[in-house]
Amino acid sequence: MTPFQLQLANLGYLVAAVLFILGVKGMTHPRTAVRGNLLGALGMLVAVVVTVVRLDLVPIGVAAGGMALGAVIGYVMAVRVQMTQMPQLVGLFNGFGGLASVLVAGAEVTRLPTESAPEAGAIVATLAAALAGLIGAVTFTGSMVAAGKLEELPAFKKPWAPPGGLVLNALLLLICLSLAGWMLWGAAWPFWAMVGVACLLGVLVTTPIGGADMPVVVALLNSYSGLAAAAAGFAINNNVLIVAGSLVGASGLILTQIMCKAMNRSLAGVLFAKLEPAADGPSADDVYAGKIKATSADEVAMLLDGAQRVVIVPGYGLAVAQAQHAVRELASELARRGATVEYGIHPVAGRMPGHMNVLLAEADVPYDQLQEMEAINPTFAQCDVAIVIGANDVVNPVANTDPNSPIAGMPILNVGDARTVVVIKRSLSPGFAGIPNPLFAADNCLMLFGDGKQALLDLVTAVKEN
Repeated sequence: MTPFQLQLANLGYLVAAVLFILGVKGMTHPRTAVRGNLLGALGMLVAVVVTVVRLDLVPIGVAAGGMALGAVIGYVMAVRVQMTQMPQLVGLFNGFGGLASVLVAGAEVTRLPTESAPEAGAIVATLAAALAGLIGAVTFTGSMVAAGKLEELPAFKKPWAPPGGLVLNALLLLICLSLAGWMLWGAAWPFWAMVGVACLLGVLVTTPIGGADMPVVVALLNSYSGLAAAAAGFAINNNVLIVAGSLVGASGLILTQIMCKAMNRSLAGVLFAKLEPAADGPSADDVYAGKIKATSADEVAMLLDGAQRVVIVPGYGLAVAQAQHAVRELASELARRGATVEYGIHPVAGRMPGHMNVLLAEADVPYDQLQEMEAINPTFAQCDVAIVIGANDVVNPVANTDPNSPIAGMPILNVGDARTVVVIKRSLSPGFAGIPNPLFAADNCLMLFGDGKQALLDLVTAVKEN
């Protein structure tokens, strides 16, 4: 490659890096998220094309065919995967990103000279490749387990940890670091041995974590995939890969901290797979017996007839029922009758950060109606009716009243402060935390049992007929 061509390649990398930064900035707000996603994708396309031309490893036609095949696979997955399965898909993407970093690092290790005393440049590249392989392998298998937990596959549904789990994890990490050190003497096979041990470590780090902590795990593994990519960039001396990996790693870590705060989990506890002890508490019979007040769509419609302010609190049950369009129709009908309608969004209302915002945006819910937890909580006392759809742990007042509860200290939406609460759920089954919710038995709470989508459609019909 001539100096001029090299300068053009660096310019292309610079353009890609700028597009990555603009893409991340765009995805910080729902209004610009689609544009940000497109800018990020365009940046990656530029980076891939420049890399293929610069390195000339394969004919441009072969590379174009590979990109076209990947685009087709991505399109099919995008249109076929349900919105409720999006967290699982993100988990898989994180894993594939980690695996890609492993393969890139492995190819570089194989290419490096095998000498008894490698040069300084080779030492740096080897260490970077080892780091990429270690983090990438942990990310790959950890993400596969996380996706299995989110899909509630029988093999992954229940948290599990081997005896002495933390000690075993520390031992596996020590083995990985020892194999990485061995790589400095020019041998390639310790890299793949390290990858194998790291894959086992990724499984053992993730399996003890319960489903309730999956939003934190998804964000953390996203950060890991970025760090692995950045390390691979150092290994092959690719600036755009370093920039992209650093952006993903930093943003994922920030998001992880936000999720930890929202769920009252410590980052150290997540990193070391700390199991939260399940404290003994009252049974569902103790909480609910003789106190549940079931209602009907017609009764709720009469209640909403005079409501001036209604707050809708969506939960994962809304996503499962694909009820986002029905809830928007209800909100539109109430607004037409003069009521002020808002949505109270908990940071972990879905199964990944931002899941609920994307779901409601799909149904064309106005962005200005979406209120974050900190903004909506002080106003629930001025709410005539709060409608909770498929949410459980994020509205459970036990988080504020029982210091021994598994969700003690977790910030919740204070829907119990509203004049009347209507909860739409299939049954009284508990959420991820596995504990009953005293809100359902509160004096100002009515339970509308049924499928979320059908219950909302019945409610819309009843409101129109009232």
